[in-house]
Amino acid sequence: MHTIADFAEPLAREAGDLIRHEREHTTLRTDYKDQTELVTHADLMADKLITEAIQARFPGHRILSEESRPDKTQAANLDQPLWIIDPIDGTVNYAYGHPQVAISIAYAERGHVQMGVVHAPFVNETFCAIRGQGATLNGRPISHSGATVPRDSLFATGFPYTKDTLAPIVARLDTMIHHCRDLRRVGSAALDICWVACGRLDAYYESVSPWDFAAGRLIALEAGATAGHFSEVPHGQPADLWGQDILIAAPGIYDQLRALLASPA
Repeated sequence: MHTIADFAEPLAREAGDLIRHEREHTTLRTDYKDQTELVTHADLMADKLITEAIQARFPGHRILSEESRPDKTQAANLDQPLWIIDPIDGTVNYAYGHPQVAISIAYAERGHVQMGVVHAPFVNETFCAIRGQGATLNGRPISHSGATVPRDSLFATGFPYTKDTLAPIVARLDTMIHHCRDLRRVGSAALDICWVACGRLDAYYESVSPWDFAAGRLIALEAGATAGHFSEVPHGQPADLWGQDILIAAPGIYDQLRALLASPA
């Protein structure tokens, strides 16, 4: 795994340099996919850079990428190694000039993520983890907050681009706000999860795609956080890559928050 990590971390940094340069020195060009979700030319450029580098170095590996290879059924195919890529997590933040933007690269074997790197180029922070070897931020070990009381806990979540299924999401949000200290809306799932890993947040929940959370989830687990789901994972789907109703939190509040989210009052 060190070979994989030694390849992925500088690649994430290179992609970060690219998207930072594009935002700072060129005219931002945007479009929409599925009529709702923003995509920029920098998304596509970073996707191309990352996927071509992986193909050249590991031609037998598969790639699941938000922009160029978004077939999520690949997550259930366990026969070949799989890279899970988000070239820009937090595209809306990116387009509006916010710093909460990240490149997320994960590597999985047989449905289990073995390596993850999340690089935030505008604040020069790189989170990394190899399964069983702990998690780091810019090379230094990190750990979760140690929170034990939901009332004193800071949580993050996000909201879907389509607004036709908001009722249960709003119900859960209402419950969480009444039982926790406060909400932070960062705008990047990968960074939300990494902030749980390093103690800037106590918990995060949302329904997202594999490329949004695969790397961050491993980083959080290796930092000692607990990760799971507040609904059942379908049979045959690897839990590491199932993004519906995920919850990642400090161990001391995980079970209490899971109960609240599973049955919001």
